[in-house]
Amino acid sequence: MNKVRVGIIGIGNMGTSHLKIIQNEQINGIELTAVTDQSEERKKWAKENLTNVKVFDNPDDLLTFDSVDGVIIATPHFDHAEMAIKAFENGLHVLCEKPAGVYTKQVREMNDAAAKTDKVFSIMYNQRTNPVYQKVRDLVMSGELGEIKRTIWVIDWYRSQSYHDSGNWRGTWAGEGGGVLLNQDPHQLDLWQWTTNMMPKRVRAFCSFGKYYNIEVEDDVTAYVEYENGATGLFISSTGIAPETNRYEIYGDKGKLVVEDNKITFWRNRIPERQFNEEWKGGFGMPENWKCEIPVHGSESGHKGIITNWIEAILYDKPLIAPGEDGIKGLTLSNAMHLSSWTDSWVDLPLDEDLFYENLKERMNNSVFNKQTSATKILDVKGTY
Repeated sequence: MNKVRVGIIGIGNMGTSHLKIIQNEQINGIELTAVTDQSEERKKWAKENLTNVKVFDNPDDLLTFDSVDGVIIATPHFDHAEMAIKAFENGLHVLCEKPAGVYTKQVREMNDAAAKTDKVFSIMYNQRTNPVYQKVRDLVMSGELGEIKRTIWVIDWYRSQSYHDSGNWRGTWAGEGGGVLLNQDPHQLDLWQWTTNMMPKRVRAFCSFGKYYNIEVEDDVTAYVEYENGATGLFISSTGIAPETNRYEIYGDKGKLVVEDNKITFWRNRIPERQFNEEWKGGFGMPENWKCEIPVHGSESGHKGIITNWIEAILYDKPLIAPGEDGIKGLTLSNAMHLSSWTDSWVDLPLDEDLFYENLKERMNNSVFNKQTSATKILDVKGTY
C-alpha cells in the first residue's frame, strides 16, 4: 500500500475542516474517496463540490465501500464509539474525533474492538502536537521536575447564550451528553494526564449545571483529585468567565512549571526540596531557585499533524502521537467529575462505569432535547439512541 483511501463520516464543521486539510494541504499518501452525513443539505453540498468522491446516504454503506481503507469519524459524540466499532468490524483503520465517546463503558467496548484487529487507531488530540506541551511532558518524564506534588489547571472557554441557542441539541444531556467537560475540555483533560503520566486514584468534583446559562449541562466545574504518590490536583473550568484564563501549573520536588500564554516558565530548585528539608538547619529558608524561560522549538501542526501521523502509522508503522485507546483516560476524568457531583461524594478510580451509565441515562431520558424532538432516547449498550 502506498496510499490510504479515506472516508469521512460526518461532514459538519469538524468533518469539513478535515476534508479541506486532505484536499488542500497535500498530505502525502492519502486520498479522499467517500463521505457521508445525516444532513441532506451537507450531502447535497458534497455532491456538488467534491470530485471523484462517493457520497453515501448512510455510514453503513460507506463502511463496506471497497475503495475505503480507513475512516475519519466526525459525528456527534454519542456516535463515535459505535461508528468506530463498526469500522473495525469491517477491517478499517480509524481516526476518531474527540471526545472518544460520552461514557467509558461505551469507549471500553471501542478499545476492545480495536484490540481484536491489526488496524491503526488514533484520536484527534491535536494539542499533543503543540511543542509547548511536548516540552512539558519531556521535562516531567525526564525527571527534571522530580516527583510531582501538585498540579493545577484553570481553563475557561467563554460562550454566550446565543452559542448555546444555536442548536436545540446544544447544552442538553440527550444532545451532547455533557457541557464544558465533554465539549470544551477534552484536550486539557487529556494533556493533564499525558504531560504528567499520572491518573488520580480518586476525584471530588463540584459541577454547576446551568449556573450561567439556560442549559441542562455543566457550565462551571471545580475538581480536586488525589494521586497514588500523595500528590494532589485541581482542575477548574467554565464557559461563563470572561476574560478567560488558561494557566497550567505543575509543582515537583525540584521546582515548578507554569504554562501560560503558550510559554513555559520553570522555577528550578538548585537542590531538591526534600534534600533541602533534611539538610537545612537555619529555620526560615527555602531552596535557592532559578527562574528559567524554557525554549520551545517548532510549531503546532494541529489537525493536519494528527492526520499525517495516522497515515504514516498505517503506511510506515510510525508511532502514533495520540493512540485511540488513550481517549478513555481523559473521558474517565470527566465521567468521574460528573459522577462525583451527581452523587455529592468522592469517586474512586477505576470508575464504577455502570453507576455512571445509569446516572447519565436518567438525565438523558429526562432531557428537554427529547421533548423538543418528540423522541424517546434510551441508551443501549453500544451507545446508540
